[in-house]
Amino acid sequence: MNDSIKQICALSDAFGPSGFEEDIAALVKKMLVQVKDVHEDSLHNVTAQSIKNTGNRLKVMLDAHLDEVGFIIQAVKPNGTMPFLPLGGWVANTAPAHKVKVRSTDGELIEGIIAAKPIHFMSESEKHAGADLSKMVIDVGAVSDTDLKENFKIGMAAPVVPDVTCSYDERHDLILGKALDCRIGVSALIDTLKELQQPAADVCASFSVQEEVGERGIQANLERLKPDLAIVFEGCPADDTFQEPYMIQTALKKGCMLRHFDRSMITHPGFQRFALQLADAKQIPCQESVRSGGGTNGAFIHVKDIPTIVIGIPVRYIHSHHGFASYADYRSAVDLAKAILENIQSAPFCA
Repeated sequence: MNDSIKQICALSDAFGPSGFEEDIAALVKKMLVQVKDVHEDSLHNVTAQSIKNTGNRLKVMLDAHLDEVGFIIQAVKPNGTMPFLPLGGWVANTAPAHKVKVRSTDGELIEGIIAAKPIHFMSESEKHAGADLSKMVIDVGAVSDTDLKENFKIGMAAPVVPDVTCSYDERHDLILGKALDCRIGVSALIDTLKELQQPAADVCASFSVQEEVGERGIQANLERLKPDLAIVFEGCPADDTFQEPYMIQTALKKGCMLRHFDRSMITHPGFQRFALQLADAKQIPCQESVRSGGGTNGAFIHVKDIPTIVIGIPVRYIHSHHGFASYADYRSAVDLAKAILENIQSAPFCA
């Protein structure tokens, strides 16, 4: 297992749902090299500058979001189980029967499960009803609300994430873990900074929080960094297991993905063209997509008069407990970002 895969797995395993990113922020700061002026704000956004910056060139911001989809405890029932709300977008039928980790008031991560009424106690109508998060609870094994509070030290507003340990199957080049949206993007940003040799622009890093609940953290990072251009790394939804062949645009092991359109952004055509032509010239595997849904931090960045592209790394089954990704796709994302930064002395495509 190489260092980059170890890094991806460590980031995947880290705790950090939207609004509770302090652990993942601390881990990222330890991983950063070739940077200066590292700053963490009150939201736990992290920013940094490349040590290769000269201060008189085009300024390009690399962004990836730290947060993962998770849950937050809404209340405690007398029996010690806990109704919850989603942090980020979840499809209800992916949640039940999975393990989770609940953070107690003293910081311990407590194992639990997302529980629903057993089939033995369901009416016929309940058996055929669709899954509903509001009917589910999280159970850590407490026998009462007092037991939960006093012995587990869990209560209202406790944050929750999937309980998954990341692994890598080298034979098949498959990474399997949680939070690859967007921890695989976070790792790609770190490696891009680490591997840059002769950037033609000044480079700054934005590790943003609360993307999954409305692109909130990126707004503070933009105020601090004030870039001219932006590249957003994303763990993006792979579509190769459910789309018709002619509609597959983000397949596993086909390279990184450059997104032309989603419901939050129409990508700057000039910057996108530059990136696609460079990928072709450097023989970097790259896919293109036009999406009917989805959204990224690019949504907020591009309307601030900052030409922006999104470099996506395909991940099967994001916004669920488990996702598959390929290291080959990861490398194509890092290689493309480096190529852009080493060849973007000016931005004539912005005119």
